[in-house]
Amino acid sequence: MGKNKLKRFAENETFTNLFQHTDFNVKEATFPMRGKWHSEYFCNNNPIILELGCGRGEYTIGMAERFPEKNFIGIDRKGARIWRGCKDGIEKKLNNVAFLRIKIEDVEHYFGRNEVSEIWVTFPDPQQKKERRRLISPKFCSKYEKILVPHGIIHLKTDSRELYEYVVETSPLEHWVLINKIDDIHNNVGEDSILNQIQTFYERKWIEEGKVISYISLTISPHQTPPYY
Repeated sequence: MGKNKLKRFAENETFTNLFQHTDFNVKEATFPMRGKWHSEYFCNNNPIILELGCGRGEYTIGMAERFPEKNFIGIDRKGARIWRGCKDGIEKKLNNVAFLRIKIEDVEHYFGRNEVSEIWVTFPDPQQKKERRRLISPKFCSKYEKILVPHGIIHLKTDSRELYEYVVETSPLEHWVLINKIDDIHNNVGEDSILNQIQTFYERKWIEEGKVISYISLTISPHQTPPYY
């Protein structure tokens, strides 16, 4: 393991805005912040928005800066990557940001029912051969439904046409309600849109390579009409 990684892992231990799976075992004991994020961490009742697979935290930090009236939690299992987001949050004195270093498939153990208002999934691995591992799939959405508020919104940004089409085609089968879908963000959305204002490391890379970036928002609450977003 490189010295930089070791240094980052050590610094992660000092961050007050980071919770790591190595500090507890959710399979055996309840995560102490579960159901208490509003009261014990953010100390407000503002909506909580998750970014799954946040990487370096560009989207989490970017949204937190633009929407101080909301709370944001970036989730990733790579300690060397999430270090950057944690450090940026502390250096920018953002009190509406936290990070979780966990496996996304365990997310339901870290939040209480109706504790999360929105979920962002930014440039996930499309898992072309393993549908059950896609972060927007019946398996994962069943987990999200346990923690989302009614009408809670899931956002997807992706460079994968296959994943985009999969979500569109799966939605009616699973009774998910599509709120918005944009085939090509950068040719159909203005520069003042949040979809263009914040770009992850990988998004900038994909754009340079000429890849099309797509967006979907949906709600997985069955038999309910979602609000306009």
